Amino acid sequence: MPADPIATLSSPQSLWSDTAPPWPESGPLAESLQCDVVVVGGGFTGMRAASVLAEAGASVAVLDAGDTGWGASGRNGGQVNPMLPFNSPERLRGMLGTRYFERLTQASLNSADELFAMIRAYGIDCGARQNGWLKVNHNEAALRRAESDVKSWNAFGAGMEVLHGDEVRAMSGSRAYASGVLTPRGGAVHPLRLAQGLAAHCQRLGVRIFGRSPALAHRRDGTKWVVTTSSGTVRAGWILIATNGYTGGFYPGLARSIIPLAPIQIATRPLDASVVGDILPGGQTISDTRRVIMFARREPDNRMVYGGLGRMRPDGGIDGFDWLRKDAERVYPQLRGVEWTYRWGGRIALTEDHLPHLHEPEKGVLIGLGYNGRGVAMSHLMGRVMAERVLGTAPEALTFPTTALKGFSLRPFKMAGLNLALKAMRLADALEVRRRN
Repeated sequence: MPADPIATLSSPQSLWSDTAPPWPESGPLAESLQCDVVVVGGGFTGMRAASVLAEAGASVAVLDAGDTGWGASGRNGGQVNPMLPFNSPERLRGMLGTRYFERLTQASLNSADELFAMIRAYGIDCGARQNGWLKVNHNEAALRRAESDVKSWNAFGAGMEVLHGDEVRAMSGSRAYASGVLTPRGGAVHPLRLAQGLAAHCQRLGVRIFGRSPALAHRRDGTKWVVTTSSGTVRAGWILIATNGYTGGFYPGLARSIIPLAPIQIATRPLDASVVGDILPGGQTISDTRRVIMFARREPDNRMVYGGLGRMRPDGGIDGFDWLRKDAERVYPQLRGVEWTYRWGGRIALTEDHLPHLHEPEKGVLIGLGYNGRGVAMSHLMGRVMAERVLGTAPEALTFPTTALKGFSLRPFKMAGLNLALKAMRLADALEVRRRN
């Protein structure tokens, strides 16, 4: 069983931490204060909710176990990919029903556009670029699924394009894939600078942010909620919980509703154009269709960033970096022998139905989490929707359906077998790739 997600609060040294401006640590909560809304979790979801609420005139306090961007919001691959993962519009129609199907499908498709628009509106300097996302197919079966999904999503205006042969090889810079799908709405950001920029915007609006302040307990006090930390309390009308892959024991049953996964990344020093000049020359991001996917990007200074899924250790650490380097060299033989100067990882949240979850288990308590690897864009959408609920929008009018909080089925067994399943999926992927070649 992996260690508690907030047991070790230090952020890893990463490419993002070394290329973000210095950020003053947010002091811990050391008082008793009152406000309209207290947000537990200061990542993308929580800060986006805080910004919308503050713009509407609400008083907001944000509590985070670490400092700004210490969790997944500052560690992820920075790929701004629209659309819900794993589920095509056909599957979503059956899962969501008439009320939410078109609403959520369209919102998820627009989620990247919405995020880039927010970045421009707030003036956040985070290296945002919307040059597209290339998803490459690892075999013919994946191509057939992709062609079906493209047809479905394009009915909603996605503008996706299937690429073959020389087209996909020229765009990706790799000969490991014979086909792929270009989604022009996708793009990339420097995730930690985005987290910092959003937090700074919140502070300008009057939001009070407290780092190193894990929320320990909550209780009712009349019509208000009281949230307790080790050195202070916040009394508020609403509690918004936005802890995603770093969900601990603050709210009963919440951690059991997700399974944490551990994406990992490696990055090079700036490389000579003779090495990387033909890799992703158009500035797109890339990922693939294997069970254990890869995702990568080339930075403007010619660094390569390459990611995949790691194996969580019982002590809270993550393994898998040697496998990741070998995979990078398989996909991009140009990178053989280069120096990988960074390695880091974090946690994301997997939900059982592969949909983001919005819960309102008690009056004045709202929970949003579970982006299944598509969190950069979807978390900001969720934050906005949570704020709309607090500001008076009825649950049935929201973009996300409000669902009951329930545990992931057979979760203890699935958690115990997580690393074995990862190994089996890698083996299945390798066999499929070998058969294609």
